[in-house]
Amino acid sequence: MNATTDEAICLRRGAIGHITLNRPQALNALTLNMVRAISAALDEWERDTAVKAVVVEGAGDRAFCAGGDIRLLWEQGTAGDHKAQLDFWREEYVLNVRIKNYPKPYVALIDGIVMGGGVGVSLHGSHRIASDGFAFAMPEVGIGFFPDVGATWFLPRLAGRTGTYLGLTGARAKAGDAVALGLAEAHVARAQIPDFVAALEAGEAVDAAVARFRSEAAPGPIVQNRAVIDAAFSASTVPEILARLAADGSDFAKDAAKQMGQKAPLSLAIALRQMQVGADLTFEEAMRTEFRIVSRICRGANFYEGVRATIIDKDQKPEWRPARLEDVTQAEVDAIFAPLGADELDLSAVAEHAA
Repeated sequence: MNATTDEAICLRRGAIGHITLNRPQALNALTLNMVRAISAALDEWERDTAVKAVVVEGAGDRAFCAGGDIRLLWEQGTAGDHKAQLDFWREEYVLNVRIKNYPKPYVALIDGIVMGGGVGVSLHGSHRIASDGFAFAMPEVGIGFFPDVGATWFLPRLAGRTGTYLGLTGARAKAGDAVALGLAEAHVARAQIPDFVAALEAGEAVDAAVARFRSEAAPGPIVQNRAVIDAAFSASTVPEILARLAADGSDFAKDAAKQMGQKAPLSLAIALRQMQVGADLTFEEAMRTEFRIVSRICRGANFYEGVRATIIDKDQKPEWRPARLEDVTQAEVDAIFAPLGADELDLSAVAEHAA
């Protein structure tokens, strides 16, 4: 199979189907063309008996994939083209489910920044490998958005309340924390990645290759502060989480509270609700939930104000609506999570693949 787009190079290499996310100048930010190229490659490689596994990497040395093309989504939304936005999110979320249910090993080699949409095309694979530059974050609440691409499902399943901490603060996790918490399966040193890929190309079983090339990575501040995280982020409301962080008084707690204080109040409430309901949802139910949320978020104000303040004007002074946590109502959050009726995310095509 030849490259299907310059932005996502999908090639058969020996016993693997190899995907390179190829927008290094944009930190490999995900576009609709990339989503479609990856989806088409996965379809072809599922039928190809010579392909034993799929490997996905990011081009360049800075990022695996820093997320979706936020500027483009902002431009579409400010122009009132919500259909274009939702076409991207719909196909992206369907791809996330496709990856989660892919019948062959799907190996994400994550070296560099992995955020948002990049998480969706990596962490749902069967094998998640963190290399030396691994830097995970779900920072969406800082731009008036919410942790999506399956975060409703995977964050509540991390150790303790670390998923809630990551979703509400946007904090970064390095390789050691990622392996310890369950974000990644193993650490493979950057210098070993070419040999690891070569072994897979030659047909070595993925589990055997991971066992042969894996190495230790020291846990970081998230693991070291698990007691603080679990105590504070087990609270049932955002104000109570902040109160517990204030009562703790440690530097780690103060920093967590400071980070939350910069986020959109409504986004914090949405993210906490995701963490509270997500542990009881199937992956497919979680993705439908997120499509409900994004269908409302893209017609609201906070996402556009957050992107304006952080990416467009860069004044770092977003005016959130509502501006205070105490003004966020349960009814407002309930409405964002409500079913969409005929507009629900359609996952029937993925179900047909699985059958």
